[in-house]
Amino acid sequence: MIGRWWRPELGLAVVVLVLGVLVVVGTLDVSAAASQLGIGPRFFPMLVGGAMVVVGLFYVADVLRGGHGDPEESEDVDAEAPADWRSVGLVSGIFLAFAALLDLLGWIIGASLLFFALSVVLGAEHRLRAAVVAVVLGVATYLLFVKGLGVSLPGGVLPL
Repeated sequence: MIGRWWRPELGLAVVVLVLGVLVVVGTLDVSAAASQLGIGPRFFPMLVGGAMVVVGLFYVADVLRGGHGDPEESEDVDAEAPADWRSVGLVSGIFLAFAALLDLLGWIIGASLLFFALSVVLGAEHRLRAAVVAVVLGVATYLLFVKGLGVSLPGGVLPL
């Protein structure tokens, strides 16, 4: 009986739905003051969790009605190509280094290095442009979280 209606797509749909419910339920315990924008720390997790629940419900309904994923037909992807484990290892190492050095370097420097290193590993051709964009992203995300949302991020070596 399970073989008739159970497919891997349904498993993924249920996982998305359950994760969305867990995010929403976990966010209910968060209590802190709202930021200067009036948005509290629950807003974005509730938004993401709610979206996951909605997508999960629609996905489950679609799969139960017979929907399925289309086979890969992209001309940019070679389905026969082996995985690029070197890039996977480098990206993983960059994230681990970022996590390890975040308190020491601070958000602006750490995130800028993270964004720059990821762009280089993933194939950025113009390194100077990648560095400028990385610094802009590092500063912008710092200001958004600290000034806009009231979240404290480590200052590190910068006197912030």
